[in-house]
Amino acid sequence: MSLDPAPESPLTRLLHADRRAGVEHGALHKPIHPAATFGYRTAAELVAVFQGAQPGFVYARQGNPTGAALEAKLALLEGGRAAACFSTGMAAIAGVLLALLKAGDHVIASRHLFGNTRSLLQTLQGFGIAVDFVDTTDAAQVEAALQPATRLVFVETIANPATQVADLDGIGRLCAARGLLYVVDNTMTTPALLQARTVGAGLVVHSLTKGLSGHGDAMGGAVIDTGLFDWTRWPHIAEAYRKGDPANWGLQQIRKRGLRDFGATLRAEDAHRIATGLETLALRIAAINTTALGLARWLQQQPAVARVFYPGLEDHAQHARATALFGGPDGPRYGGLLSFELRPGLDPLAVLDRLRIVILSSHLSDNRTLVIPVAQTIFWELGPQRRAEMGIADGLLRLSVGLEPLADLQADWHQALQD
Repeated sequence: MSLDPAPESPLTRLLHADRRAGVEHGALHKPIHPAATFGYRTAAELVAVFQGAQPGFVYARQGNPTGAALEAKLALLEGGRAAACFSTGMAAIAGVLLALLKAGDHVIASRHLFGNTRSLLQTLQGFGIAVDFVDTTDAAQVEAALQPATRLVFVETIANPATQVADLDGIGRLCAARGLLYVVDNTMTTPALLQARTVGAGLVVHSLTKGLSGHGDAMGGAVIDTGLFDWTRWPHIAEAYRKGDPANWGLQQIRKRGLRDFGATLRAEDAHRIATGLETLALRIAAINTTALGLARWLQQQPAVARVFYPGLEDHAQHARATALFGGPDGPRYGGLLSFELRPGLDPLAVLDRLRIVILSSHLSDNRTLVIPVAQTIFWELGPQRRAEMGIADGLLRLSVGLEPLADLQADWHQALQD
């Protein structure tokens, strides 16, 4: 009697994806292909590749074999149909919006968005695209903002820096009922904590520079099509891309108009580094999340700390939601991002200058722990009134937890927080 083999986990499939797809010389990783141009034996082959009738590459600005191997792995991680890689996360977001929207369209986005994403949407307002920023921790507020011209809803899983958790399930159900494209930025959680298709996302975007790579040595972005959105309902698919399986129409237009036309191509060298980083994603995220929760609880007990923002804390406004959404078979996890306010009267810059291990940096989701004073840097341009409206105190510090042992981080913060 033979037994059917147990289904492989996504991690095992990821680790063996390159060799199973076929790699020259028996290599276990897809090699770096730095070529800018690709040639064909016949004109008919070239035409077939150019028109999408045959797989292949025509010019590296539209993609390369190393990037294609990474795209296959990203689609695997998110449980999606296919992916498209870009040079940065912002390029990926811009590629989606610029390829799919037209003047007169309406977008609903989180009012807690990452600053550069919000700035991009405000730029689009100047081109005739209406945008409403609402509190996406409540799906009812998204519903109240709907208009006849609403095309898509854009949210992040966990907001930066105050860690608000969007009503991902509720918004997903709303978008499905209304036929809206639901775009979820899964950067801060990664598929190790959440596959965004499980909350109804039609498109998932990532900054590959962050947790998916982890090593702080490559930049990239990605869009993954989950297969949940019916692209025959999208009014702006160009006639040239209404060919073949309609499930491919959306990503095809994003590749052509958002990637090719704007030239935001992921370098083959960066694609290779990111793909290598993906192999340790589950291990890194598990360790970082355990340390982040321990550090958040420890910071709550420090006299110099007025308030801690972390979804894993029981007093967080969306703690129950985060517990239900994020994690896996080993239990809930809450991400590596936390923020905390210093007690009034403490100089945040002086505190930071006393740190010996934690690095002063604007990056996120690195293998090393990073910190930045929020009001004085990434939210400085907003001015004090807007920061006050957003609840951004002058003493707010944003912390991206890395792989250092918890005891080392506690010791570093203990000495830095002394008056």
